[in-house]
Amino acid sequence: MNHLNVTAIAAAIGLIFSAGTIAETLSKEAYKAAESRIGDEYKSDKANCDSLTGNKKDICRAEAKGKEKVAEAELEAKYEPSAKHDYKVLVAKAEADYAIAEEKCDELSGNDEDVCVKEAKAVETRLKADAEARMTISDAKTEADETSSVAGVMERDAEREASQKALTQTRDANYAVAKEKCETLEGGDQARCKDEAKKQYSK
Repeated sequence: MNHLNVTAIAAAIGLIFSAGTIAETLSKEAYKAAESRIGDEYKSDKANCDSLTGNKKDICRAEAKGKEKVAEAELEAKYEPSAKHDYKVLVAKAEADYAIAEEKCDELSGNDEDVCVKEAKAVETRLKADAEARMTISDAKTEADETSSVAGVMERDAEREASQKALTQTRDANYAVAKEKCETLEGGDQARCKDEAKKQYSK
């Protein structure tokens, strides 16, 4: 189906938010030079796609654009280290992987293609929801550290709310995949399949 490096990205989420922001910073001159280099590399990568045709060309362009977006996010995180920019790096990676996977799904047809796209979307949703939850928790901890111990209650509430939101988003995405798979069935089998999916994902 797709070739999402889910384990690596999920591990990166934990590492970034546990270790804090990127320590290395850049001067404005180095930042501008890196920004220009990223732009040049994207133009070169995109030009290399022109020799391809059909879906291979679309995949190539998605890979080039994804590489550019991730590089830009990583540059911002290095230039202005912050939890917010670290979060944006993870989102950029998840979105880039999804865009590539979606193009690869075009090589399929019918329900296989629909399931492929929804599975790719489910992975993206889970990664982004996890990153958002960790970002919220990180902000809550920072706020609690800067205020009184009473803020600890607010921190725990924020953690619960963020975790619940992530679980809900992931469950909804997985339900969409399960429901799409039922479309290959007919009549009573399809109805039973959808009922089972509803029960499994509490719909």
